[in-house]
Amino acid sequence: MFVQPFRADVEQVPPRLEVDHRVAVLLNLSARKVTPKIVRALSHVVPEGDLFLSRSELDARRIAQQVVDRGYHTVFLGGGDGTLTCFVNEILSQVALRRRHHPTPTPRFGVLKLGTGNSVASLVKASSTRADGFVDDVLRARAGEVPGYRTIDLLLIDGKRAPFAGLGMDGKILNDYNTVKNNFAQGPLGKMMTGAAGYFTSVAFKTVPYYLANSNTVDCEVTNGPALAYRMGPDGTPVETFVPGQTIYKGPLVIAAAGTVPFYGFELKMFPFAGKRRGMMDLRLGTVAATAILANLGKMWSGTWFPEGLNDYLVKDCTIRFSRPMPFQISGDAEGYREEVHFQVSPEPIDVVDFTGALH
Repeated sequence: MFVQPFRADVEQVPPRLEVDHRVAVLLNLSARKVTPKIVRALSHVVPEGDLFLSRSELDARRIAQQVVDRGYHTVFLGGGDGTLTCFVNEILSQVALRRRHHPTPTPRFGVLKLGTGNSVASLVKASSTRADGFVDDVLRARAGEVPGYRTIDLLLIDGKRAPFAGLGMDGKILNDYNTVKNNFAQGPLGKMMTGAAGYFTSVAFKTVPYYLANSNTVDCEVTNGPALAYRMGPDGTPVETFVPGQTIYKGPLVIAAAGTVPFYGFELKMFPFAGKRRGMMDLRLGTVAATAILANLGKMWSGTWFPEGLNDYLVKDCTIRFSRPMPFQISGDAEGYREEVHFQVSPEPIDVVDFTGALH
């Protein structure tokens, strides 16, 4: 018997009716779309003291301290998934420090679609830079006119919170994308190769050919944590249950990835069951051949491809062990190589401004 029913989507809650709608905007100046023009556009509508610019992790920590001390109702993060991961971790760490001495609220978060991948921004339908739509998002939040908030779980990996992470092929895809992007950076195709076309090119012409020429599987064991876990069928219903401590999978794998939001970058729906049940991640384990991925890239992108050898599990906590080090990524940022990783769902979700259904 399930303690909690499976849901069709991540929980959305109506906006609170607080009088205070103070909004901070935090921009990562290293993000792909955070240009001087973007900064100027926001500076025209955001008071100078509420607009923060970050160039490093040290800046992010200093900014997080100020944001928490000032008690902002909503904090907009300008950049991609790496930016969100960095700022959310810094802010939640500052909140935890202050809670040792007095009650401290966690701010709600907004996401500006100013990065490379934008998985969370895609989920909450954040506006693009077209026609300064991102400025309207901030203005609506400052006026207290946001449609609602979406409660989002996060992964917790070595004390770091993130919407997704993975080992194996997805880490290789990330490394290949960075190579393609850097190789074309100074040429006429530089701008195109920093977006979805760059990802598609890296998968089709670098990652897949690599796996065609090299062994693409590594022995792996995945062990369930202290809660029940479920293997999901293509229709979204559980088809197998795993008790605490049980082996979820043992054998060759190409990829082991987990997410609490459906998307990777550019709305690649890597985790179609993410958000279906509160407090659980979508763990995706795959042994699919590179040729099959290439032939079904469109279906894989839309999250409608469920071939034999590609399985999804709803899990609260698990440990993944590979027989040799594998490329590892967190929120789309390379994190070196790992043989073992412990994934769990963070006990504290975050509320994110959700523009689903709003006019853009």
